[in-house]
Formats: sequence, C-alpha cells, structure tokens
Amino acid sequence: MRDELAGRPLTEPHPSRLSPDHPGRERILAAHAAALAAGDAGYLDPETGLFVLSAGFLARRGTCCGRGCRHCPYVAD
Repeated sequence: MRDELAGRPLTEPHPSRLSPDHPGRERILAAHAAALAAGDAGYLDPETGLFVLSAGFLARRGTCCGRGCRHCPYVAD
C-alpha cells in the first residue's frame, strides 16, 4: 500500500522539516533541485556535508519511513 503524497510540489519541503528562515535554505533548496532534476537519490547538504534523500526518491519509495526526512513528501500541510 502506498502513502498519499502531501499537496505541495516536491521542491518545497514542509516548514517543520526546513524552516523558511533557515540561514542555508536557498543553498539547500538549490542542491535539492539539482538532485531532483538529475534524478539522483539525494545530495550532499551544503551546510553539514551529510547525504540527504530527495523528495523524488522518497516519493518513489511509496511510503513514509517515519525518520523525519527533510524532504519527506508525505508530511501533510
């Protein structure tokens, strides 16, 4: 069974996962957009260097894992 996707574009993380006033938001969203465009599973966070899964990859999985992923496409608005 697949979880229902939230009603926002995959390019827009839920504000509880990436605050609109986060100082690195623009760089993070640019890295995420590049990963989405390339069809990559994720990207290296420009702030921490950690690997972050993209919303596209998470959507293709079909269900939320419940681990608080930054770009989780299942978190309701």
